[in-house]
Amino acid sequence: MRTRIASLMLSLAIAVILIVTGTAFYYAPRRNPTPLPADYRVASNWLCRPGRPDACAANLAATVIAADGTTSTLTAEANADAAIDCFYVYPTASNDPHENAPLVASPAEAEVAAVQFARFRTICRTYAPLYRQITLRSLLYNGLNLGHWGDSSLAYADVRAAWLDYLAHDNRARGFVLIGHSQGSRMLKQLLHEEIEGRPAQSHLIAALLTGNSVIVPKGKTTGGDFRTIPICSVLGQFGCVIAYSSFRANAPPAPNPKHAGEPGFYGLDPGNGMTLACTNPAALAGGKAVLDAYLPTRLATSGTPWVNPPVVITTDFVTVPGLISGECLHEGGRTYLAISFNGAPTDHRRNNINGDVKVLGKIQRGWGLHTVDMNLVQGDLIRAVQAAAQSYQRANTAP
Repeated sequence: MRTRIASLMLSLAIAVILIVTGTAFYYAPRRNPTPLPADYRVASNWLCRPGRPDACAANLAATVIAADGTTSTLTAEANADAAIDCFYVYPTASNDPHENAPLVASPAEAEVAAVQFARFRTICRTYAPLYRQITLRSLLYNGLNLGHWGDSSLAYADVRAAWLDYLAHDNRARGFVLIGHSQGSRMLKQLLHEEIEGRPAQSHLIAALLTGNSVIVPKGKTTGGDFRTIPICSVLGQFGCVIAYSSFRANAPPAPNPKHAGEPGFYGLDPGNGMTLACTNPAALAGGKAVLDAYLPTRLATSGTPWVNPPVVITTDFVTVPGLISGECLHEGGRTYLAISFNGAPTDHRRNNINGDVKVLGKIQRGWGLHTVDMNLVQGDLIRAVQAAAQSYQRANTAP
């Protein structure tokens, strides 16, 4: 798994380099009429479903590295009696040479689900549909201004069909959590707006985790903008609300370039006109700086540098570094972002840094921030926030 994670993240890095440098590559745009949405009664159209040996059945063991360099192993198991459901839409991952991905689970899609979503099976039943997403190559072609762009309406039609199938056959009035990143968050934002807000399903919404994308609200408010009645989460235990953020290094904030505000791939820039981006720190929903509970992919985050000095052999797919990473939502100069800082003291034996931002020729592309690890930086905190929200939801929906 670790080798495939590294391969996936290398593909993402190559994608950005091609956009910036204008390098060409093979690409075969589809010209067929837009087909009907996928049939989610077909089991193979789901990347994850409860109880299956699929992408979400990944090994969740993590190596805990303490400041003194000692290590231990933390294990985690699925909760077979989970009272809530989690519905996940993965980010752009497909390397298919067309504008939209096929309905076939690629290794890249399976691995990103394992990295971002599988750990949520400790608190919920896991559902993740395959969908004909806009591919990495479509994004590249569009970045080169060569006139081809994937069909986002097809991608969304699949996500919507999967959601309606889940509601009809699996939900049974259970509380649910929506989880997405990047393109997946964009799909879920539209789904919330069109199929959940103001409908019966909204009463069962525990939380929506719309990470690595933009959710817009009026300045100083928690509702309005993208959603009329669904607020931004502002206190631990609140349910029916949205957690949204994009992460950047504290010493490399979003590039202050207004022309990129709101564009895919350029995050953290407020839209202006009295509106701002939502930023909710999963480790401190009420605001302020807090230590993050990160679960980082072992190979991705080290970028060839050992996690600890002297080096130790790490055999798990994840690493966690208690106390090393902090985050704080900042609103400054037309920018809103989750600022990531590192707390390693001179006596700390751990690597006082991680990989996860996009670089070209060694230079950080500030418009992307730490996009590739948005979810992993706060994965433990996201799970705890969902647990607290689920407990409040269950109390509110339990008859006296």
